[in-house]
Amino acid sequence: MSTAISPTAYNYKVVRQFAIMTVVWGILGMGLGVFIASQLVWPELNLGLEWTTFGRLRPLHTNLVIFAFGGCALFATSYYVVQRTCQTRLISDTLASFTFWGWQAVIVGALITLPLGYTTTKEYAELEWPLAILLAIVWVVYGIVFFGTITKRKTKHIYVGNWFYGAFIIVTAMLHIVNHASLPVTFFKSYSAYAGATDAMIQWWYGHNAVGFFLTTGFLGMMYYFVPKQAERPIYSYRLSIVHFWALITLYIWAGPHHLHYTALPDWAQSLGMAMSIILLAPSWGGMINGMMTLSGAWHKLRTDPILRFLVVSLAFYGMSTFEGPMMAIKTVNSLSHYTDWTIGHVHAGALGWVAMISIGALYHMIPRLYGQKAMFSTSLINTHFWLATIGTVLYIASMWVNGITQGLMWRAINDDGTLTYSFVEALQASHPGFIVRAIGGAFFASGMLFMAYNVFRTVRASNPVEAEAATKIAVVGAH
Repeated sequence: MSTAISPTAYNYKVVRQFAIMTVVWGILGMGLGVFIASQLVWPELNLGLEWTTFGRLRPLHTNLVIFAFGGCALFATSYYVVQRTCQTRLISDTLASFTFWGWQAVIVGALITLPLGYTTTKEYAELEWPLAILLAIVWVVYGIVFFGTITKRKTKHIYVGNWFYGAFIIVTAMLHIVNHASLPVTFFKSYSAYAGATDAMIQWWYGHNAVGFFLTTGFLGMMYYFVPKQAERPIYSYRLSIVHFWALITLYIWAGPHHLHYTALPDWAQSLGMAMSIILLAPSWGGMINGMMTLSGAWHKLRTDPILRFLVVSLAFYGMSTFEGPMMAIKTVNSLSHYTDWTIGHVHAGALGWVAMISIGALYHMIPRLYGQKAMFSTSLINTHFWLATIGTVLYIASMWVNGITQGLMWRAINDDGTLTYSFVEALQASHPGFIVRAIGGAFFASGMLFMAYNVFRTVRASNPVEAEAATKIAVVGAH
């Protein structure tokens, strides 16, 4: 560990911008999620307009929560962590600013084009080619800023969180560029460079690794910094974190075919995807255990620290999701779960329980430091937010498990003469109570974000520019 005494003025402006927009896009994305969940309960909420139908708004919801909310959280925390662990300012304020405004432009583009029906139809990759190109440019610049900052670091060592952030940046660029290869025919229409089963395989190589790298590896970078910082304990095992890193990035990239069981994809590719998904359980749980064990000797802090509670509960959901995922990749389980609400429950165990909770905990840790404050405006509001988020997530997941298994069993039930026992509509009617509970759970979670927004607003308002500026000029002692 070096002991650099010289004051280092970090670029906190771009971190603040991304942190605030994480909250804004979180409210919009989750609010839209509650709205489309309500459309499944009350179809009249489609409003009879093509722009407000479930089919148009659902991809907007996924883009807002993954790329707007999740993306801004990753930009904010990676810029914060890389500066503090490398004890140096971002390599270029101009390029960092470009990544902020460029990313917001991509999201605004999604807000306009997706309700109008301009879509590639590829899940999580719906944005048409002009926006896809802008996203790629912003992402390459992000990589330049991140890796450029690491190259000029004052420390000999590269902290493990930066390994995870670095892998997430490189692999996301690769996935996005390969999957978006297409032939434009008009300004808002393009055709994929691939066809048939190849197109499907490349899409789910992209789709699952958007989950694996954008929504997992990036947020593990967050976990490896913010859990030890908030717990005021060193990471449980640095060796385990390195094993976790290499095992995760080696295995995750192969797991995509499990989205295509019982399809035209060759059987060997389906089986390979299933096997890799099951093996993936080991590094995933290694990382979860490493995070949890960091609290050895600090568990009592959970009584009084709701920020730490967010971080630890997110790890519990990470562990649960990464157990459930490999189980659902097994062909026999998949034959029951696929195309049902069980899959949606699984996705939200990861999205709400893991991604959103770790992001929220990290933001609550960062925002006072970014604005020169000792703590957030209100600890009791953080506590309220924690319980709303936890209850909301549990209601959401439980209702989708019940719905999914009900649907799977009803769809495969057959009479003695070989005819289907239930019509699709009967399965839909059986799902209706679950849709109601899901909408309530989502509303709980989204309402927590409003408490967060008020808490952040009061914290920011309490700071003055001099204090905020002083927060960036820190005499750095130790690695971070």
